[in-house]
Amino acid sequence: MSHFLKHINSPKELRLLDQKELPQLAQELRDFIINIVATKEGHLGASLGVVELTIALHYVFNTPEDQLIWDVGHQAYGHKILTGRKELFHTNRQVGGLSGFPKRDESVYDAFGVGHASTSISAALGMAIASKLKGDLEKQHIAVIGDASIAGGMAFEGLNHAGVTNANLLVILNDNAIGIDPSVGALKQYLTNVKKGIQRKNNIIKALNIDYSGPIDGHDINKVISELKRLKTIKGPKFLHIITTKGKGLKQAEEDQVKYHAPGKFDASTGDIISKTPSEFTKYQDVFGYTIVELAKQNKNIVGITPAMPTGSSLKYMMDDMPDRAFDVGIAEQHAVTLAAGMATQGLIPFCNIYSTFLQRAYDQIIHDVALQKLPVIFCLDRAGLVGEDGATHHGVFDLSYLRCIPNLIIFSPRNEVELRNIMYTAQLGLQQPMAIRYPRGTGVTVDWKQPFSKIEIGKGVQLKKGRKLAVLSTGTIAKNVSDAIEKSEHPDSIAHYDMRFIKPLDEVLLHTILKTFETVITIEDNSIKGGFGSAVLEFAAANNYKNNIKLLGIPDVFIEHGSVTELQKSIGLDVESLAKYFELFL
Repeated sequence: MSHFLKHINSPKELRLLDQKELPQLAQELRDFIINIVATKEGHLGASLGVVELTIALHYVFNTPEDQLIWDVGHQAYGHKILTGRKELFHTNRQVGGLSGFPKRDESVYDAFGVGHASTSISAALGMAIASKLKGDLEKQHIAVIGDASIAGGMAFEGLNHAGVTNANLLVILNDNAIGIDPSVGALKQYLTNVKKGIQRKNNIIKALNIDYSGPIDGHDINKVISELKRLKTIKGPKFLHIITTKGKGLKQAEEDQVKYHAPGKFDASTGDIISKTPSEFTKYQDVFGYTIVELAKQNKNIVGITPAMPTGSSLKYMMDDMPDRAFDVGIAEQHAVTLAAGMATQGLIPFCNIYSTFLQRAYDQIIHDVALQKLPVIFCLDRAGLVGEDGATHHGVFDLSYLRCIPNLIIFSPRNEVELRNIMYTAQLGLQQPMAIRYPRGTGVTVDWKQPFSKIEIGKGVQLKKGRKLAVLSTGTIAKNVSDAIEKSEHPDSIAHYDMRFIKPLDEVLLHTILKTFETVITIEDNSIKGGFGSAVLEFAAANNYKNNIKLLGIPDVFIEHGSVTELQKSIGLDVESLAKYFELFL
């Protein structure tokens, strides 16, 4: 059996192969992805589903001159391997290694940096218009987008514009009926009908003045190649609908597409996931998921909303238990927020669960539709702080900064699972304004977190430890690192520790006491230092003419790349050892 993959270091070598040799290459590429991801972890199903398409695109088009953009980029592993990164692929998502997503400064073949959904059509159209303006009429621009991403509003905005241009744009819809969770909505039903041959008339894409072809089998490499060659000769905006199977080539990944989106370590030969020693602690997302069900049983006005993350946010528990009161609205963060606002006007209590970086996409809706009208929407920001291997596109390190400047908004950062439960309980007791609750990815620190609810007084911080010389003010779950660092330091009795859990409103009474008592104050957060919690303390000190020595620790003013949370914390001085050494400087 030939080994084609080992001789391919760029698409130039790929194009030298005979077309009949490509199915063998597809098998080798699948095996390569499975073998690496089995031990190194990462996103699996999406890349396995587009192996034939990836090979066909680089075979037919003259990349990197022709520009190829992968929406989100979960599915770009095969692309990376065929474009000169095969030998480095084992470093994927590790510190100093390849990014888990396409990235412009990593390769000339990565035409656009991605990570969040629904951006590819707009970016590719921008490139196509630029080529026209520069007189380059032969250059091709290809956007590969999934059926979950194409339902996002931004994708429609791109298609809407493309239909009135003569830009050389090809949109390929990779239709496998699943994103991270199964796709939802009327567009998904429409695409299902197209696949079944029920929906032949009234084609949505044709109605937008875009040349539509398909659906075709995305695993028939010869069919895909011949269709791409034909479309290459057609001018103007084009749309190819291909049908694929997420996880293709690994039986378990085909059968359990949600679990095998990013399965962790697994046995490459059998596909069986290697079980980890279960943590004695519960994930924050599950604390949210179980708590909202508990509260919703007591309060009939509670509803849950998530934009395409029912599993990742654990809202799936409520969707299973009370499906008429929990809503997956698809990749539509703006809609999710304003939907919640509409519900709140009618007396419902919406818990809108959105990852910190995904809420960035709905910023105007938070301001204009929620806060301005003082509507009591409860935002639950999962994945706040450093998230690890997904890297710069997914670190939730800006939310305190971008939310803190919005009037009428309460911002709370629980330090543990009990606090998360209690603030969720507090928020549904007749709140008269919106609230944002931010918590991290991963497990908590409390085994017996499922305790009776107790109400939290809005705007009140707490003293966790007394001390004589230095005051450390933390917010959120970084409190655990701070407590451990104080214990490790040579003078633990000299360090006081305060949990300033409300970033807005600040506990001004407590702050006055702290600033009158301690000459040196250190603020610690897992948010950007620019405009975050520390900035709020500095503003308060300046406004009240305090002259204390105030030091700010947090995320520096750079984009933090990928790596484990522990490694990243160490790199910016937020790990236990670094904090302990830092505290000693002031004792």
